[in-house]
Amino acid sequence: MRMTNCKNIAVDRAEPIYILGIETSCDETSAAIVADGRRIVSNVIASQIDLHQSYGGVVPELASRQHVKTILPVIEEAVSLSGLTLAAIDGIAVTAGPGLIGALLVGVSAAKALAFAIERPLIAVNHLAGHIAANYLCDSELEPPFLALVVSGAHAHIVYVQDYSDYSLIARTQDDAAGEVFDKLARAVGLGYPGGPIIEQKAQGGNCKAFPLPHPLIKDSLDFSFSGVKTAALNVLNQAEQLAKKNGQSRREILSDKDFAATVQETIVEILTAHLSQAQKITNARTITLAGGVSANLRLREAVTEMADQIGVKLIVPDIKLCTDNAAMIAAAGYFLWRDGIYSDLSLNATALWELSEI
Repeated sequence: MRMTNCKNIAVDRAEPIYILGIETSCDETSAAIVADGRRIVSNVIASQIDLHQSYGGVVPELASRQHVKTILPVIEEAVSLSGLTLAAIDGIAVTAGPGLIGALLVGVSAAKALAFAIERPLIAVNHLAGHIAANYLCDSELEPPFLALVVSGAHAHIVYVQDYSDYSLIARTQDDAAGEVFDKLARAVGLGYPGGPIIEQKAQGGNCKAFPLPHPLIKDSLDFSFSGVKTAALNVLNQAEQLAKKNGQSRREILSDKDFAATVQETIVEILTAHLSQAQKITNARTITLAGGVSANLRLREAVTEMADQIGVKLIVPDIKLCTDNAAMIAAAGYFLWRDGIYSDLSLNATALWELSEI
């Protein structure tokens, strides 16, 4: 990914710096304008959940086509709601990866065209860096260094944020991500999509210790492994179905959806929290943040809050509406790249895989 570094950019002006962000990495088409990397001026999100629900997950080709239909209206609405003109925009930030390549290309193409048309810098933003930057929009005092737990449908990372665009990867998943496990298990039980919110809702009032699930550990590493948790949970589900069939019962008489959901949720929360606690000890970070779609899970927030209180560190969690994919977080991350003069040229291409450490 080609970038241009222009360190001579002046930022000591009185009026705010406005960054227009564009996000199309998966199944949300979003555009937003953020001032000085901290204040949301507008944030428009067009969700595709209804489109993909009947398939039990995101269909990449359908997602790309829907982005093509909605990208321009969403950008126009974000600009209109801001009360600004395009002439007031200082830079165009766009998610360039990681994500679904077809979906990413729609956003990148729109951003390149807009940057060229209004003669403003083009800023490539890493999707995970965007999720982390959502915390800057929720706490105006937050500054690096801090520790971030980033959990979503495709990612499970622990990142030490050394500076606004300097990241050290402490841990990552070796297989399934936490949100991916929620989606697959919710589908297996017949609860629908997206799995995370449904599992959380079903878990209320359930027995979170209904059956044992593994807490996989990788030798000499804080990396996550959730595929074993998924497989073990599916085995428990299959055994309950076989026993119910043998006894002429329904599976839910043997194992309720509530108990299944509660046990799966609690196990994943315990794994995430335990690894985060170990990462804090290693880095001695005094501030911890959450990020990503799964960080909206209230049980995870509760568990991490308890952990932070016990060890005496500050915890920052983004607003629920900023946990899922949105362009405000992309614009926030883009501001700090703009401030340092780190731009991309018009040869920018999307990439399905882009490590934070490569920024």
